Amino acid sequence: MVSSRVNTIASEAYAGWLRDGATVEEMRTGFDDMCPAPGPEVEVAEGVVGGIPGAWVSVPESDETIILHFHAGGYLIGSPTSHRDLAARMARAARARVFLAHYRLAPESPFPAAFDDGVSAYNGMLADGVDPSSLVISGDSAGGGLALAVLVAARDAGRPAPAAGVLMSPWADLTLSGDSMSAREPMDPLVSRAVLTGMQEGYLQGADPTDHRASPLLADLAGLPPLLVQAGSSEVLEDDAVRITDAVLNSGGEAVLQIGYEMVHVFQMFADKIPEAANAIERIGSFVRARTGAAAVA
Repeated sequence: MVSSRVNTIASEAYAGWLRDGATVEEMRTGFDDMCPAPGPEVEVAEGVVGGIPGAWVSVPESDETIILHFHAGGYLIGSPTSHRDLAARMARAARARVFLAHYRLAPESPFPAAFDDGVSAYNGMLADGVDPSSLVISGDSAGGGLALAVLVAARDAGRPAPAAGVLMSPWADLTLSGDSMSAREPMDPLVSRAVLTGMQEGYLQGADPTDHRASPLLADLAGLPPLLVQAGSSEVLEDDAVRITDAVLNSGGEAVLQIGYEMVHVFQMFADKIPEAANAIERIGSFVRARTGAAAVA
């Protein structure tokens, strides 16, 4: 059950744009407008990595650690603008610089465009001389699934692995087969099977939803770098987070699962209003610093 406090905050934020009949452009604008701007000490600069445009987000605490982040939005919406505040909070907690990749969106650029751009961004980081031991791949919602797909692709291609991966409420199974898809739907105020089905259809446009580039949860998850996986206990995608963690652990890998009690989908986006969300970002920072060797930095 989602708490009434969290339900009110999240529902009011999403009500202006996630509604029946809204066009993709209306949803894109509404999502960007919903998200707060970062604070005055945050530097946001346009950049290009591996041919993929995006935004570099840094704070005074940023050191050599780099987080390559893929934003949420069901592969249809979202942008560096929508995620500047989340990126700034992650940057501060992890003492890192964050690159928000502006990967191509459907329906204009359907599958596998987002995946291709994600791989290009990661390969671009390596080509630019970024030390993999100081690099973390992260993502939220669809971006979390994209982050996992990029990690799998890097492994399969024999590319150097990053230090870690961070997945927030990952949507990593576009077949929508998780148990929580039905079990949590009555309590999820933001995401439903119908919403995800519409996004899946808009992105795949007839492509196979079992393709591992779209549904990396269905791939072999052995041999990945350490993962931190966070989700809310009141969201339909909770089971994607659980199944990713189980698959990695069962393959002998390292994964940490953190479920926010009575939290909603990508609750970390509401860190300015929900203390549990701010705490989750602090845990992300601790995880990143520990895996990149930055834990002892003052």
